[in-house]
Amino acid sequence: MTATTTEVGPAYAYSGYLRSLEEADECAAVEVALGLLEAGVPAERVLLDLVAPAQAEVGERWARNEWSVAQEHAATHISERVVAAIAGHANPRPTRGRIVVACLDGEWHALPPRLVAEVLRLRGWQVTFLGASVPAAHLVSYLHRYDAHAVLLACALPMRLPQAHRMIEACRRSDVPVVVGGRGFGEDGRWARRLGAVWAPDAPAAGDLVADERALRRVPPTDLDHLADDEYASLVKRRGDLIDSALADLRERVPAVHDYTPAQLDSTVSDLGYILDFLAAALYVDDATLFTDFVEWLVAILTNRGVPAAAVGLTLGHYAQVLRDFPRAARFLDAGRARVNGLAGRSRP
Repeated sequence: MTATTTEVGPAYAYSGYLRSLEEADECAAVEVALGLLEAGVPAERVLLDLVAPAQAEVGERWARNEWSVAQEHAATHISERVVAAIAGHANPRPTRGRIVVACLDGEWHALPPRLVAEVLRLRGWQVTFLGASVPAAHLVSYLHRYDAHAVLLACALPMRLPQAHRMIEACRRSDVPVVVGGRGFGEDGRWARRLGAVWAPDAPAAGDLVADERALRRVPPTDLDHLADDEYASLVKRRGDLIDSALADLRERVPAVHDYTPAQLDSTVSDLGYILDFLAAALYVDDATLFTDFVEWLVAILTNRGVPAAAVGLTLGHYAQVLRDFPRAARFLDAGRARVNGLAGRSRP
């Protein structure tokens, strides 16, 4: 670490830090971060301008099929170690109340909320970070035991919005203000507002929110009257049967499926389930863009791995036929098929 590198700041150090993640060199990654701190760069900036964008790039490399799952996991582990090193170096003393930070049950993307937790800690809060996949009952039990100023809930995947709503309501019944964040609530927080939740777009905004008692308790009204049509609940009940029927349809229409390895078959079944889970979440918040954006992402992931977009279109068509008596679901599926057709058209020479 040269003086020139540290004096310029996180932007200049970024390429070296990313290279250390690529090479799975934990010592080098920690050295980059601590070098910035020793040069006088605030810890909050190192977390948000170095660690966070590098981790986002790690995810993009996995999505582009440039990195394996193993490489992504190794890089994430190193980033977690770097965050711990930054926290240990800064070692702030709490001067404010307790903030509880947790991921939803089933949510395993723990690094982004960990960054938020550390930013809040740097701002003087006594932070309890409960980590990934916290069951709602356990979180509520913890809130009953410890007096919390607020609880922050993270959601990376929109398919978990129904669970997020149940968790938000459980926390409110404990009379603890809730702030939500993460990509799962939409880039502009639109689905947080639909669920009647206070949303923070990033760590600094979360810090500002929890420090403002009036803003913290200014909760938007829940807007879920559309659930009266029972489409969401009915879809969830039929999930297993729908996956079985979609797999049978693929085997009939795509002969290559018969030759899939167990791993390929497991991956296919998972994708069939994800399609339904995102469709269910779209029904829950009544927003087709949640589903069509997922479809576009799924097509990109699968085509990078050699699976044609048409395979997704076949499954959406099957689900649309089976769910023809579900007006909203059928409309969302049709929009998804149109998105697939558009993507396939752009990919042709």
